[in-house]
This record gives sequence, structure tokens and C-alpha cells, in this order.
Amino acid sequence: MRHIMVATDGSSGAKRAIDVAAGLARALAGDLLIATVADSQLEEEAQQFARVEGNIGDVLEALAAKTLKDAEARARHLGVSRIELRTGSGDVAQSLIDIAAGNSVEMIVLGRRGRGQLAGLLLGSVSQKLVSLAPCAVTVVP
Repeated sequence: MRHIMVATDGSSGAKRAIDVAAGLARALAGDLLIATVADSQLEEEAQQFARVEGNIGDVLEALAAKTLKDAEARARHLGVSRIELRTGSGDVAQSLIDIAAGNSVEMIVLGRRGRGQLAGLLLGSVSQKLVSLAPCAVTVVP
């Protein structure tokens, strides 16, 4: 398994997932793809910034870029050198599945819970959807 993807939303659960994925990538001399999706939780946060900054699309893009850069710095600190970054939009689970399928990912690593804890309880969490629908192995980090 040399192509590992980790999903991040900047939450503490996502940071634990980055640690696990980075450890796997380092141990297997693999590549790490770090992905984030501009979901509804991020959009609410972005709307607050947009009131000050202006265009919500620009704010969403900036927040996603910051989330990815923070995750990349964490993975590099843990010894991973081959890292790619991807941003998706729309339904979080489907977007992550699309990113994984389009990049020959062999394993997806993600936290059990991210920012959308209440939404996950009501609608089914992203981790549950990925375990059921992903075209590759999925590791859910508590």
C-alpha cells in the first residue's frame, strides 16, 4: 500500500488521522495525498469571514488552503516527503471518494468525527459513508 489519502477538516480528529496516515506513509515509503472538502460546516465559518472580507468563494478557498497547508506541515514534521494536496467541494463523502478514485488511492485515513459532530449524528457521518462506499480500504482513527 503506497498511495494513502488522509481527509482533513482541521479538527482534532483529523489531526490524529494525519498522524496515523503520515506514520503509514513513512513506514511504507509511500505517497500521502491530503484532501479537504468545503462542506457546510466550513461554509458557516466562511460566511462569518465573508461579512468582513467580501466574496464567500474566496474565503472558502482560503480556509481550505490553510487547512491543507497546516496538514502538510504536520505530515512533513512527521517525516513524510512525498505529499500532494487536493480540495473538493459538495457532498463530503462523495467528494473524497472521487478524489481517491481519481488518484489511485489504496487507503483512506480519516478521523471518526470532524467538525460536523451534530450533523453526523443526524445525517450519518462521513466516516460511516466512506466505510460503506469507498473503492479502497478505509481506516477510521478514533
